[in-house]
Order: sequence, then C-alpha cells, then structure tokens
Amino acid sequence: MYVCLCNGVSDKKIRQAVRQFHPQSFQQLRKFIPVGNQCGKCVREVREILQQELIQIPEFKEIA
Repeated sequence: MYVCLCNGVSDKKIRQAVRQFHPQSFQQLRKFIPVGNQCGKCVREVREILQQELIQIPEFKEIA
C-alpha cells in the first residue's frame, strides 16, 4: 500500500528501510527514503510503521 503518494513510497519500502538502516527517528528515516517532505499527509502513518518495525527488531525489544 502506498503511504506517501507524493513520492510513491509504499509501506513495504518503509519497512525495508527500517530493517536495513535501523533509524531511531522520523528524521533519520527521511535520510534514507523521501517521505513527509511535500504535503505531510503521510507523516503519522510513517511514524506508526517506524515504531512497529523497531519493536520487531530483537535488539530493541524490552527485556522483561
């Protein structure tokens, strides 16, 4: 599904970038893929995807 229509960025591309580069913030993610730099409608969804993916990365999971 396309998340950023302005730049044609899909959720799959965002998830791949997070898994590969491990950005810790939206600003860091923007260095790797062009999102949120035009109309801004995708920012909320991109941040949610970023958080979902960071939780899935083993080194970022909380140790109980």
